[in-house]
Amino acid sequence: MFTDDEDTGPGEITEWAAFGFLFILAALSFHDARPRGMSEIDYHPDDEFTVADFFDCLSFENGELHLVTDYIRGRSMKTTVTIRKDGTIGLTTWGRGQSALRWLDQLQGKKRLAPVPAPD
Repeated sequence: MFTDDEDTGPGEITEWAAFGFLFILAALSFHDARPRGMSEIDYHPDDEFTVADFFDCLSFENGELHLVTDYIRGRSMKTTVTIRKDGTIGLTTWGRGQSALRWLDQLQGKKRLAPVPAPD
């Protein structure tokens, strides 16, 4: 849910934060996504998620903003995000393991733990 330290309600925050939040999640999903099966033909490792990609995946239904991705230029994104008018958020991925948890950690500024290489 969208919240802040002030008395601003989640619905008000949703009005100005939803698009940026969705775009960041979509960009993180795109960055982590890899080809599956025949999609490798369209995959380019240095490709970037664009605003045009974002708007192609965006819809507004029943008072909710939806981002639904499947394959984009060879990347198996398989990510759906729903933002409701009360500020609650639903995030679903398919075949992505724990990647969505890493994206949320990145958004909160948390560092990922990495193994320290053994000395030679």
